[in-house]
Order: sequence, then C-alpha cells, then structure tokens
Amino acid sequence: MQIFNIHQAKTNLSKLIEKTQKGEEVIIAKAGKPVVKLTPYKEELKPRKPGLWKGKIWVSDDFDEEDPEINKLFYGE
Repeated sequence: MQIFNIHQAKTNLSKLIEKTQKGEEVIIAKAGKPVVKLTPYKEELKPRKPGLWKGKIWVSDDFDEEDPEINKLFYGE
C-alpha cells in the first residue's frame, strides 16, 4: 500500500491508475490523513435473459444452403 498526498495524486494520476490496475492499493491523503482509496473498476455483469430477441429476428429457411457464386469466390471453382 502506498500513500500519496493530493498534490502528488493530481500530478501522477495516470501512474496511480496504472498501479491500481496492477493490483496495488493506492491511498490519497489530505494533511497526512487517508481520505480516499483508489481501486480498479469492475463492471457488474447482469445475468442474461433468455428469449430477449424472440420475435425480433428471423433466419431464412435456406440460410445454410450453398451458393455456386459464393463458392467460386472462396474456393476458386
């Protein structure tokens, strides 16, 4: 854990952010007393809801059928 005063934190903010991303704990102090702890941001993942796109998209019946022109482009036939 490292402690920085507010002036040091303002001057070296990018470096302090890098330290937190590497797992180090960074404390910012005012008049020698800790006031803030920097921690990496962790996005909260929301659980997926099955069926959310139901009725909004469709897949053509011939979706997976081969097309001779496209095969020529890919395979040079």
